[in-house]
Amino acid sequence: QTCALPIWLQSGRRQPLPQRHKIGSSILATMASKRIFITGGAGYVGAMLVPRLLELGHSVTVLDLMWYGDDVIDPHARLKMVKGDIRNEELLRQEIAGHDVVIHLACISNDPSFEMDPKLGESINLDAFTPLVEISKESGVERFIYASSSSVYGVKSEPNVSEEMSLEPLTDYSRFKAECEKILAKYQSPDFTTVTIRPATVCGYSRRQRLDVVVNILSNLAYHKRKITIFGGKQLRPNIHIADMVEAYVLLLDAPKELIAGEIFNAGYENQSVEELAHSVREVMGDDVELITSPTDDNRSYHISSAKIARVLGFVPKHTIRDAIVDMKIALESGLLPNSLTDDKYFNIKRMQTKGF
Repeated sequence: QTCALPIWLQSGRRQPLPQRHKIGSSILATMASKRIFITGGAGYVGAMLVPRLLELGHSVTVLDLMWYGDDVIDPHARLKMVKGDIRNEELLRQEIAGHDVVIHLACISNDPSFEMDPKLGESINLDAFTPLVEISKESGVERFIYASSSSVYGVKSEPNVSEEMSLEPLTDYSRFKAECEKILAKYQSPDFTTVTIRPATVCGYSRRQRLDVVVNILSNLAYHKRKITIFGGKQLRPNIHIADMVEAYVLLLDAPKELIAGEIFNAGYENQSVEELAHSVREVMGDDVELITSPTDDNRSYHISSAKIARVLGFVPKHTIRDAIVDMKIALESGLLPNSLTDDKYFNIKRMQTKGF
């Protein structure tokens, strides 16, 4: 059945990137091979980013605790997988040396996982950050790319939330993301380019699947239960297809440093309401899927503008949220996500509970 899958879905990577970014395409056309160190590279985004980087000719070292398995990325001659903790400074010094770029993805993701063990979350998401940046700079790394979060803005009434707006994080998870952005800015220098990206919620299929983010949650439940509950419904949720998120990181690797040094970029595509997302899921999964609306006390509404990354770097996502839902359906139909309602590997907080963290 895998022959029915898109090529990038079959292999765990995208097809070769078409010439679709004005600046981005020229960057990719002249991209030199780099040695890239990725924290959290065996995570949801990392599991799709690493194969893409290898495909482009880069050498990659992944540092990850491998909580969700070490088989989410196929072996490769230019790939080194290191099972380890970003809080281990000796390990960082040993492994980061010799790399050109650090992409920092590792963190305790999402608020429920963070709140389950706040001390663990703080130690990984905040305390480990300064040593990581300092060791990277001391080791001769030329570029440091930090994955923050669009949740740092909190709730805004403005229709377009841009990078210049004030940060009003609502939780420790988002507060520590914002703190790390400030820390990173202090280390920007002519020989150490720092850049922060604030992704919307990533959605779609990955070799290291997450089924605890809104589009993927709705897709999973609709496919198996033929019923989804919409809590509230009018709240906006910015999302971005995982394939586009991967290309955003690829673009930042070789973007001219004068365009990105010390900069912050939002990365999202569609700001849809929870209700709109649910209707899109039903359109893809089948008209028999029942939509149930339930009141909620959680009326947080997020919406971001990605005009800056389009203007400065020419980056415009090419995959819709509906595309992500279609990919989820294909993956479910093809047996790529077995036991997707019960296996804790798809749910961050459940896996943390299982492992006793």
